Amino acid sequence: MNGLPLMPAIVAEVAGAVVNTGFAFLAARYAWKLTRLKPDNLLWQYLFYFTAATSVFAVARAVGHIAREGLNLLGRDDLWHAVSPWAGSFNTLFMVAAAAVTLFYPKGVQAYDAVKAESERLKESERELAALNSALEERALKRAERLAHAEKRFRRLFRDANDIIFFTGPESRLVEMNPAGCKQLLYEPGETVGLPLRDLFAPGDHEKFRAGLRRRGALHDFECKLRRKDGEAIPVLLSSTVLFDSEGRFMGTENIAKDLTRLKSVMAQLAASEKMATLGQMAAGIAHEINTPLGVILGYAQLMLDDFPEDSETRKNLEAIERQAKSSRRIISDLLGYARHGGGRREALSLNDVAADVLALTGHALARAHVVVRRDLDPNLPLVYGDAEQLRQVALNLVNNASQAMEEMGGGILWVGSRACGGGMAACLEVRDSGPGVSEENQARLFEPFFTTKPAGKGTGLGLSVSLTIAEEHGGRLACVSPAEPLGEEEKAALPEGARPGPGALFSLSLPLNQPEQ
Repeated sequence: MNGLPLMPAIVAEVAGAVVNTGFAFLAARYAWKLTRLKPDNLLWQYLFYFTAATSVFAVARAVGHIAREGLNLLGRDDLWHAVSPWAGSFNTLFMVAAAAVTLFYPKGVQAYDAVKAESERLKESERELAALNSALEERALKRAERLAHAEKRFRRLFRDANDIIFFTGPESRLVEMNPAGCKQLLYEPGETVGLPLRDLFAPGDHEKFRAGLRRRGALHDFECKLRRKDGEAIPVLLSSTVLFDSEGRFMGTENIAKDLTRLKSVMAQLAASEKMATLGQMAAGIAHEINTPLGVILGYAQLMLDDFPEDSETRKNLEAIERQAKSSRRIISDLLGYARHGGGRREALSLNDVAADVLALTGHALARAHVVVRRDLDPNLPLVYGDAEQLRQVALNLVNNASQAMEEMGGGILWVGSRACGGGMAACLEVRDSGPGVSEENQARLFEPFFTTKPAGKGTGLGLSVSLTIAEEHGGRLACVSPAEPLGEEEKAALPEGARPGPGALFSLSLPLNQPEQ
């Protein structure tokens, strides 16, 4: 045994250790590449750690073999005996490391699977949360769009509504009022902010308003009066609702009020119309009852005039009876004209002819009143349908009224003109004077029966009422504009001496060209 040569065995041992080390490092290199391809793969991670431990173990073993054989060849066995325990410890340590990696691999796999499952669960939760968040964002955006659209509609309604809309805060002061409300109450936009609610109501109405809200929490169609900035109160129909927050605390009120001024005016006009209709029927009955004995008085007075000389006192008394009887008969005729509706024969006629007949009839009286007549009649005026006698009565009333108004001013100028109007669908007869005009207050009552600005005994107040009734029965209109157009230099030069021109008035009678239905 001792005779065999040991060199081949030593070479084989050293070469095997070197080759083993090379293969170990080659395996470690491939394992490392696998971990780069799939860093999350636990199996590749395990192979890398195992091959790394094996490579170190192979290096330590190869170094140990080479060192042992070299020291033996050098005759330093004592040095190898001193180093060999350390080499064995290193070999054991790396073997334990490789064994530990192999031993804990299943546990690692379980832990990895658990972590991976938890990670997947977290990712799924994250995806669900992202989807929910996206849905919530979409719902929030849609809700915000709906709210913005609703607010836009509310703002448009608030801005464009014709009624008075306003809001109050916890301290019963105005927070906001819409433009229509500010306009109707004569406030500038924004001027009502902070205004105490009490100052918006007429005296006494604010207490009723608050009492109603306390009892019911809301008011519907509460009739009261709101005070404008100039102090005037206007009637309104108010609806109000009390606002509370989520904790039940009072936050203010929201209110909407409709102006009843126009409605009140229409109702008053309707009541006046019904009253006038009743009065007209009663006047017609009275007129018919009085007309017969009045005719008898007038007839006997006229018969008795021939029995007395002209300069006798009795004849003068009879003439006074005749004048007053005729005056009474004229008043009764006006009453009957006001009470009578319809009647007469309708035919095609020209308003120019009506105006010419009236001016011919009143020419002498106008000259005595120092009234200069100016005509401006359209020769191409279309015909209208009507009762010539009734229309002459209207024109005569307008001319007489103008003449009497200018007589108080020392005379003046009377314009009588005609023209097509209403877009060519009507004809107009206009009578304009240079008299004192009609005040705005009197214009509102101008066509009321028995309303007159003339002194007692000068008029009955029925002329314009009868004229308006005739115009409406013909399907037309009778209107007044005062002051009229100012006088030009040429017109001022044509004024009679001593005349004092005023603002004047223009009365316009318009009739449709088509024949109105009876």
